[in-house]
Amino acid sequence: MHARIDGWTHRTLRRLGRWCVRRPWRVLGAWLLLAVTLVGGVAAFGRPVDNDVALPGSDAQFARDLSERGGGGPASSGQVVVRVDAGRLDEPARRAALERTAAALAGVEHVTRVDGVDARAGTLSPDGRTGYLTVRLDVRVRDVDKALSRAVVDAAQPARDAGIETVPGGVLATAAERDGSRRAEAVGLVVAAVVLLFAFGGLVAAAVPLVTALFTLACALAVVGLAGHLVAVPSVAGNLATMIGLGVGIDYALFLITRYRALRATGTPADEALGTAMGTAGAAVVFAGGTVVIALGGLAVAGVPILGTLGWTAGLVVVVAVLGAVTLLPALLAVLGPRIDAMRLRLRRAGDGGTGWARQAERVTRRPWRWALLAAALLAALAAPAATLSLGQLDAGDDPPGSATRTSFDLLAEGFGPGVNGPLAVVAAVDPPAAGTADPRLTELARELAATPGVASVAPVRLTDGGRVATASVQPDTGPSDPATAALVTDLRDVRVDGVRVHVGGATATRVDLAERVRERMPWVIAVVVGLSTVLLYVAFRAPVLAVKAAVMNLVSIGAAYGVLTAVFSWGWGVELTGLSGPVPVESYVPMMLFALLFGLSMDYEVFLLSAVQEAWWATGDNRVAVREGLAGTGRVITSAALIMVTVFAGFVLHTDPVIKMFGLGMAVAVAVDATVVRGLLVPATMALLGRANWWHPGRRGRTVHAPERAEALAGFSSNSQPPVV
Repeated sequence: MHARIDGWTHRTLRRLGRWCVRRPWRVLGAWLLLAVTLVGGVAAFGRPVDNDVALPGSDAQFARDLSERGGGGPASSGQVVVRVDAGRLDEPARRAALERTAAALAGVEHVTRVDGVDARAGTLSPDGRTGYLTVRLDVRVRDVDKALSRAVVDAAQPARDAGIETVPGGVLATAAERDGSRRAEAVGLVVAAVVLLFAFGGLVAAAVPLVTALFTLACALAVVGLAGHLVAVPSVAGNLATMIGLGVGIDYALFLITRYRALRATGTPADEALGTAMGTAGAAVVFAGGTVVIALGGLAVAGVPILGTLGWTAGLVVVVAVLGAVTLLPALLAVLGPRIDAMRLRLRRAGDGGTGWARQAERVTRRPWRWALLAAALLAALAAPAATLSLGQLDAGDDPPGSATRTSFDLLAEGFGPGVNGPLAVVAAVDPPAAGTADPRLTELARELAATPGVASVAPVRLTDGGRVATASVQPDTGPSDPATAALVTDLRDVRVDGVRVHVGGATATRVDLAERVRERMPWVIAVVVGLSTVLLYVAFRAPVLAVKAAVMNLVSIGAAYGVLTAVFSWGWGVELTGLSGPVPVESYVPMMLFALLFGLSMDYEVFLLSAVQEAWWATGDNRVAVREGLAGTGRVITSAALIMVTVFAGFVLHTDPVIKMFGLGMAVAVAVDATVVRGLLVPATMALLGRANWWHPGRRGRTVHAPERAEALAGFSSNSQPPVV
């Protein structure tokens, strides 16, 4: 990290590394006990998820609170959608089969009531071919798991025996599609293993980062899972945490092992090599992880609970990955000793892996303006589509074809109209209280709602809380993700009736308010994240110009990720390759969450690169030589680390959830751009243009800091310290 090896951080981490090396079995035992306890807790109590979105201070939240005060409470129910290709569901034989199905469903554990298919209740389509049974549950939405969904589907066998198609809907469909990330995780792990084999040239050395990352990830995910019993944790949190945990866990271990093996290759004793690696590369890992956590912490400014939850869950995984890198990994290396180089494979020829990067740095620093302009043009081309980025909301109709959520959505939309999948809950405060539903104010309210353009139907008004709260379900003409539905939410909120204050809630309205909140708070989140990260970089490098430049470099790679997201998902360029059937809106909270994640993750490589450049600067006092040596010295290891992270993230494009696809593609693009265009062109070009200003610090008065003895002690990232090729 900062080139002064006598800094407090370096001394502390060096001592920690030596302590772990002297007591490796104690450290391994503590981690094993922690993992068994946490994973056992999840096995015993489960890990519930809750995709309900709360948004304090919004009109949708006010409507929800008002409804719950009136005794409405959040619904805990799902549907079993039924359909026939010909005839009607209310024919005698089919009606009897549906009655048997309802009775079987009522016998499933946690099912309290089943409302059958009935045209009078509005659960049978006008053509009679589509309907749905409403399954009332005695558990919260977060506790509806895959097993319960499967039990409900199995109980619908009488309908299937009668030739009726059955599909779970609502929360039951969501639960049925849970755990769709296993294939994505497997792909990422396989590719990571291959990259590590080429990076280290040995099976044992390649296995250690994977073991460390998986071990720490299991502990972190177990904590997130158990936290679901106390707070609302959305399903996307676990997927996102897995994505981040695999990427940073493997990368941090890769950097530390590379440093350790490089020192061992120079003849440094194992204990001393581990201590030095911890004091240098370990410090870089801590600061890199700190930038990720700080960036995620900046989401607190958004005032959006779901973003706050995603932030602390992802941040927790990063913290555990850092702890594993600076404690578990040294203990493993101490136990393995020289066996770290066992089971060698000759996968590549011996040679200086930094030569190519050194030549690149030499070319760029010789003509910095040319290469800076070229890099800027490439990044501008990638980021250009982001100018048309508009935030929206996804619905189940955007899920991959064939999934339970997509199938039930399409069947209901075809039978009842697109708005059936996103009803709006109109909740009105009545003052003075109404004596009954015949109150003229409520009659006028129903009339005004039905007359609003874009409304397909209005359910009868219900009264609760002693006539103080009136509720009505409004079905739009359009689907939940249609911009016209968002406009209808605003129009309904403008309905005015004397003695009645109208609020609009429900999932669709909440996400409309969420998009507006994100637009309002995005500038504040950017300012906080960039500001805090710049301060941390200043503390690390003691070079204000370098810190500001690093922050700007991260912003340009994020812009490229936004541009690719817009082109693929909004414009539809190659969207079919992601498993989706066509263009979809970019979920409103994705850009803000991506910004925090990408700013922190991109900083990782910036930190490691600048650490090596600064070490070379301390050794030579020549800025261009330092840039060339730093880029050459980190070329192989950062390229390997970036390739691992890109493949891990890109693997999640295979996930069934479109939001996870967006996160996976966005982060893969940002890291790829950061590790190539930014690191190979823009960083060396700008550092060459800035010259000695890179290292200016108030109080130094421009003097050159030249400390070859310290740089020698820090050997490990320099171009002549690559680990041996085996």
